[in-house]
Amino acid sequence: MDMQVFERYESNVRSYCRSFPTVFARAKNAEIFDEEGRRYIDFFCGAGALNYGHNNDEIKQKLIDYLAGDGILHSLDMYTVAKREFLETFEEKVLRPRGLDYKIQFPGPTGTNGVEAAVKLARKVKGRSNVFALMGAFHGMTLGALALTTDKSSRGGAGVTLGDVTHIPAPYMFPALDTIEYAQRMLDDDHSGVEKPAAFIIETVQAEGGIQVFSVDFLKRVRDFCDRNDILLIVDDVQVGCARTGTFFSFERAGIVPDMVILSKSIGGYGLPFALTLFKPELDVWAPGEHNGTFRGNQLAMVAAKAGIEYMLDHKVEEQCRQKGALAAGYIEENILPLDGKLRFRGIGLAIGIDFADLGGGDTCLAVMRQCFANGVIAERVGRNNEVLKLMPPLTIEEDVLLEGLGKVRDAVAAVLKRQS
Repeated sequence: MDMQVFERYESNVRSYCRSFPTVFARAKNAEIFDEEGRRYIDFFCGAGALNYGHNNDEIKQKLIDYLAGDGILHSLDMYTVAKREFLETFEEKVLRPRGLDYKIQFPGPTGTNGVEAAVKLARKVKGRSNVFALMGAFHGMTLGALALTTDKSSRGGAGVTLGDVTHIPAPYMFPALDTIEYAQRMLDDDHSGVEKPAAFIIETVQAEGGIQVFSVDFLKRVRDFCDRNDILLIVDDVQVGCARTGTFFSFERAGIVPDMVILSKSIGGYGLPFALTLFKPELDVWAPGEHNGTFRGNQLAMVAAKAGIEYMLDHKVEEQCRQKGALAAGYIEENILPLDGKLRFRGIGLAIGIDFADLGGGDTCLAVMRQCFANGVIAERVGRNNEVLKLMPPLTIEEDVLLEGLGKVRDAVAAVLKRQS
C-alpha cells in the first residue's frame, strides 16, 4: 500500500492518519474498506459528521439529481431554490415542532466558523468582551473558538495570547464545588477580577472532553444563571447535535431554550461542509455584510441537509439512536466493564466513552485504540491525557454490525489488559 505521496507532501499537522495508517477507498453506512479490501467498522463517524452513515442512498440520490440538473453550486449569500427549500424544511420540520423561533445565519462551512459568528454576535449585542466557557470544552481551532477551547496542545499552536474568556470548572471536576455558585460568586465579588461576560457557551455533552454528559439539573441551572445575570446562553451542538444524543438538539432533554445554537458536522447530511448559527430574532443586530465569507451557505450541502432532515424523520433516527444507545450501553456494562473493575462507562445515545483513567490512563487507551484498529474497528481517544476511548458509530448502523464492532472492542480491551498483567 503506497503512502509515500502523503508522507512526502502532506504537512506534519496531519493526525488521524497516524492513528489509522491505511489508505481508505470506499465506504457504506458504518463500514469502510481500504484499497486492499480490508473492512473496518466505523466507530469514528467523521467525529460526528456522518450520523446518517457513509454514502446514504436516499441523500446521495438527491445530490445526484441536483448535480444532473445543473443546480446552483456557488452563490455567496444570494437567494437560491436550494436555500429556500432548506430553510422551509428546517423551519417546518425542526424548529416549529419544537416551539423554537430562531433566525438562521450561514457562516463559513465548519463548526469553528459557527462558533466565531455566535461569540462575535454575542459580544456585539451585549457590548462586553468576556465569555464564560467550561474547562474540558472544545469549540474549534480558529483563534476565537480556540480561546474557548481548553486542550493544552491545541491552544499551544495559537502563537498568540488567547484572551477574553474565563474558564469555569466543569461540574464533574470537583464534586464539592457548585459550578453555578462559583460562577455567580465571580460576578458578585468585586475582588474576583472577572468581567461580566456577554455569553456562557457550553456543550451539553463534552465529546472531546471525554464524553462528559451534563445533567438535566445542571443545564437548567445554567439557563437560569444566564437569565438572572443578563448573559446569553450559547449551546455548541456541532458534534452531539443532529440526533446523536437521541433528540435532534442535545438540549431538548433539559427543556431549555438557548439564546444561540451552533450546528455543523452532520447538519451537512452527507458529510458535506455546512454550519448554522441560530439565534433568537431580537439578537439579529448584524449590519449587512458585517460577518461574511466566500463559502458560507454551501449549496450542495443545503440539498444534502434538507435530505438528511427528511431521512431522519422518515426513518425515525432519533428513536433508532435511543434504542441502539441502550443496546450498546447494555453490551458494554455486561461484557466490557467486567474485564476490570477500574473501567468506567459514560454516554448518552450513541455518544459513548470507555474511561481508562484508573487503568493506565492514556497509555492503555492508546494500546486499546491500536488493537481496535488491528481488529477492524476505527475509534479515537479523547479527554484528559486521551484516556477515554470514544465510540460514535453512525446512527444508522445495523444492530448486528454495532454488536460486532463492540465485540471487537471487547477483544481489544481484553488483549491489552492481558498483555499488561
